[in-house]
Amino acid sequence: MSVINTVFGIPFGYLMYLLYQLSKNYGMAILLFTLVTKILMFPLSLISQKNAIIMAKIQPALDDIRRFHAGNNPLIMEEQKKLFKEEGYSTWKSLVPLLVQIPIILGLIHVIYHPLQHILRLDAATLDLLLNKTAQLLNTSREALGSGAELKIIEMVAENPALFQEMSGVEKILALDMQFLGADLSHIPSFSSLLILFPILSGASALLLAVCQNRHYVLQITQSAFRKWSISLFLVAFSFFFALILPAGVGLYWIAGNLLSVAVLFICNGIYDPKKLVPESYFQPKGKRSRKEKEEEKTREKAKKARQKEDRRRFMAIKGKQLVFYAENASYYRYFKGFIDYILKHSELVIHYVTSDPEDPVLRNDHPRLTGYYIGPVALISFMMRLDADMLVMTMPDLETYHIKRSIVRKDVEYVYLDHGMTSFHLMLKKGALDHFDTIFCYGPNHADEVRETERVYGLPRKKLVKTGYPLLDQMIEGAKALGPIQNDPKVIMIAPSWQKDNIMDFCLDDLIMPLLQTGYRMILRPHPEYVKRFPDKMERLKTRYEKHLGPYFDIQTEYQKTESVYSADLVITDWSSIAQEFSYATKKPALFINTPMKIMNPEYQKIPLVPLDISLRDEIGRSVDLEQLDTLPALIESLMNEGEAWCRRIEQVVSDNIYDVGRAAEGGGRYIIETLSKKKHVQKENDENQNALLELDNTWEAMRSQLSQEEAVMLLKQLEDFQKITKEQEDDHA
Repeated sequence: MSVINTVFGIPFGYLMYLLYQLSKNYGMAILLFTLVTKILMFPLSLISQKNAIIMAKIQPALDDIRRFHAGNNPLIMEEQKKLFKEEGYSTWKSLVPLLVQIPIILGLIHVIYHPLQHILRLDAATLDLLLNKTAQLLNTSREALGSGAELKIIEMVAENPALFQEMSGVEKILALDMQFLGADLSHIPSFSSLLILFPILSGASALLLAVCQNRHYVLQITQSAFRKWSISLFLVAFSFFFALILPAGVGLYWIAGNLLSVAVLFICNGIYDPKKLVPESYFQPKGKRSRKEKEEEKTREKAKKARQKEDRRRFMAIKGKQLVFYAENASYYRYFKGFIDYILKHSELVIHYVTSDPEDPVLRNDHPRLTGYYIGPVALISFMMRLDADMLVMTMPDLETYHIKRSIVRKDVEYVYLDHGMTSFHLMLKKGALDHFDTIFCYGPNHADEVRETERVYGLPRKKLVKTGYPLLDQMIEGAKALGPIQNDPKVIMIAPSWQKDNIMDFCLDDLIMPLLQTGYRMILRPHPEYVKRFPDKMERLKTRYEKHLGPYFDIQTEYQKTESVYSADLVITDWSSIAQEFSYATKKPALFINTPMKIMNPEYQKIPLVPLDISLRDEIGRSVDLEQLDTLPALIESLMNEGEAWCRRIEQVVSDNIYDVGRAAEGGGRYIIETLSKKKHVQKENDENQNALLELDNTWEAMRSQLSQEEAVMLLKQLEDFQKITKEQEDDHA
């Protein structure tokens, strides 16, 4: 208590003494104390308000960071710190006003419990005499009087002044009036006295403050109703309890403090008006769902959980699984389709297709050897760790880096990676994204070179590299051919950005689209599926923004299973998306690249001494344009469309140089899967036969041992040991 007295009590005691001398009223002194401390704290409140507005302004950017780098918490923290520094946001600026209130309230409590020391300014010797006298009269010790000892002295002197005759300070004590509006502020409230009004009013004032903050404080306006009211009710309960267990003077301070905080809130809003300083979109409701929609969502979630539980049970019950494919959502089936069709046609393999999309059409397919299972993203973590199969094929990189790990049930599962684009691994995948895969499907020479160079630079074990084509490209080429010669009138331009940070959607969409709306071309905006999934709020705002332009000359497309628009477009405009390669390779038409900040997933890509295709191809299959030259787009687009035949010949050569097995893309990968699993099945069969033979020899040995001579027993035992040795060598060779 001496520390609290020295650090908090003495400074605030002097302030209360001055205010008491000024007002000559104990309750008024507490109210003035509250007002003075609020005025002293106002600059901090103003700093906190400005800081909160900064947070509101950068909230969309923070959401983007979390979505762009989902699963990579260290990178998220790093990007957030960088953004905070750039925008001048500091967590401490918001916390300081709250932290400063702690010493203020501690100081005030000490002053209220020690009015003789702080308000009457009695010296220590006098206080000691009064304490001893009070303890003697109550037949107790000084220590037993506790923290309310000085309040007990005041009570005893007021009731029995004659008992304290001729003692110093008694006249001052008798003159001290601690009444305020008929209430003794030195007493602790109870349910049997009118002082209970102080806790009630304390809770009511806290409720008023909470309501005002929920409606007018910039960081609470957009919070959910549940969060708002859960915090509000906690503050009300805390305020009531706080004022109930301490002298009524503290309750008076708390009531006044809450009411003044309401005034401070509106004054700060007047100086730094959130409505003027924060984008209007921040305050727009996020779209409340009706009760019917909530019930429908619950029904869907229940059905998903039931489906997941049943599918997981079915999957785990199957023994001897050989081949598993995993897809993050329905749109990824197109990357597997060519390989799956080849395997089903050229083998008897059963394919177990695991998807995290409950609406994936594969779940409803009726092929007897293609079985679908729904496993949600969260359940997928434990599912993958318990995987029991010979081979897993997936397009998801970063195995072992984040939540998806290799199986702990079987160490010999072969993990196969195939990319969902014809991009460069060392630029478009994160560092170490392929380190824990056993086999990589390579669509072209660049993939093989990049993997081998990465292994050399970082001293990694060599992986199996499978030369195979890109089946989706074959599908797109066939789709383009099926449409025949296309003469669009008007010409069709497809804008298909990536979902990286600083993509066209976030960086320069208006500057790109608005001039082209005047050209008479028909434009299709096709956001990346990850962008649609991760930024639904942005997509809603985008649709609203361009709603008046939607029509025959402008459309926003999010149906990714349909690729007709890709084939039928006359030109694709993108930033760093691999869709440009897919479009140009399939249709032999040029692409137009907007030079937004480069998409770099691996900051160390330059350690690999190979120029990424994503950079080198930009001016081989089309043209690239800097942001400062967007006004030249109409003329450049017209030039690209007019030189169609020259671009066709040029792109055909690029495809021939960079992609394996065009026209039979799935053959290399499909054959590898069939042959590899056939060998594994043969090895397993041979091992089972050997184990059965060993078991039979063991049984024969046990049955005959008692009937054989010593020489015959030694001979048979040696044959058994030799067979075991041969079997072990065969297993090692296969492994």
